[in-house]
Amino acid sequence: MRLPVNFCRFSVATVTFYRTAKMVVAVKLKRRPRKSGPPRVALLIETSLASGRDILRGIARFARERGPWSLHYEPRSLEQSLPRWLRDWEGDGLIARLQNRRLAEQVAAVGVPVVDVLGVAPEAGFPLVHVNDAAIARLAAEHLLERGIRSFGFLGIAGENWSERRRDALLARLRAASLPCLVLEIPRHASTGSTWDRVEEELAHWVERLPKPAGVMVSSDQLGPLFLAACRRAGADVPHEVAVIGVDNDEPLCEVCNPPLSSVRAGHELVGYEAARLLGRLMDGLPPPREPLLAQPQGIATRLSTESLALSDRQVIAALRVIREQATLGIGVDEVARRCGLSRSVLQRRFRRLLQRSVHEEILRARLERARVLIAETSLPLAEIAEQTGFRHQEYLGAVFKARFHQTPARFRRQYALPSGTPAAG
Repeated sequence: MRLPVNFCRFSVATVTFYRTAKMVVAVKLKRRPRKSGPPRVALLIETSLASGRDILRGIARFARERGPWSLHYEPRSLEQSLPRWLRDWEGDGLIARLQNRRLAEQVAAVGVPVVDVLGVAPEAGFPLVHVNDAAIARLAAEHLLERGIRSFGFLGIAGENWSERRRDALLARLRAASLPCLVLEIPRHASTGSTWDRVEEELAHWVERLPKPAGVMVSSDQLGPLFLAACRRAGADVPHEVAVIGVDNDEPLCEVCNPPLSSVRAGHELVGYEAARLLGRLMDGLPPPREPLLAQPQGIATRLSTESLALSDRQVIAALRVIREQATLGIGVDEVARRCGLSRSVLQRRFRRLLQRSVHEEILRARLERARVLIAETSLPLAEIAEQTGFRHQEYLGAVFKARFHQTPARFRRQYALPSGTPAAG
């Protein structure tokens, strides 16, 4: 929905209407002259989920670098209503995860510029900053495809638009490769309480139907423990028969999964940073963007749930494990072959047959994946990153990186890294 171009350009209290087919929200913008001191910004963001905590981290980073801001916040869950203190709050702006229409109406009544960072109540018409669900799904698909998997599944949450977008993007990517994908979607609260055992049994039957070896994307890490339990109930080995990847990189949750869950770093910290940047513009009286702002995913945290290829060739699996563990230390093709008990030529033939790439190409892929994480998540100089990831020098890293990703490491850092006060090296 296109927002009014005069949004937030008022010198007196004004009522603005956001109109959609389903909902009309009247927002009384209390454009009081700002008092001396930093802008006062309220945060309605839950701490119960890793995505919410990451968003808060991004907002805090912006407030430190571009502020100061006075942030008003209290711990909350995703579905709580508007806190009482906010109803008569004398502030300047608000960033919220708007879970439902009622909360959207309550937030609108506060009468200050608002940025939504959830997007499940689009009828409210607030400016939105969100992760790129389609890019997340494509990244998960590539991660599984690179492991030689040719049969897929998707486990999502029924009725959640972000889950549906991830489902549709995954299906589109697999359809382009003429690969099958089974889809199962469960109610949002099905993985908790008394329904756990019943849903686990249903999932186990679904796992049994998956052609093996298979790769499954769960739309959120929150589904990981339930799905992995269903795999155990179905007698499906993870990762050798079923490789599993989640979204959000909720580290404590991923680590307590059995086995630990690989997950897409969705980019919620960048969402928080960009939402704060946008709110700053709105509080200064500038118009909102006409379209949602989407943050790009920040790579994949690879754990044991996708640690081995779903292949029958155990020596190739062993070679891949050696490469993942030793690639950044400078290991070469001959050493990989020796550790797997194969000649170089035999190992090369098996890699070509099963993976359609050479052993050396796989080593470069492992080094590049680690380099990409360091470029996006740290301010280390590129020369140091090259040294840490097994490349001989910065120029070699730059050439290989550009050949694979079609852009230089420095440009990638500018495009995908979390903003910081430290300029990109290189």
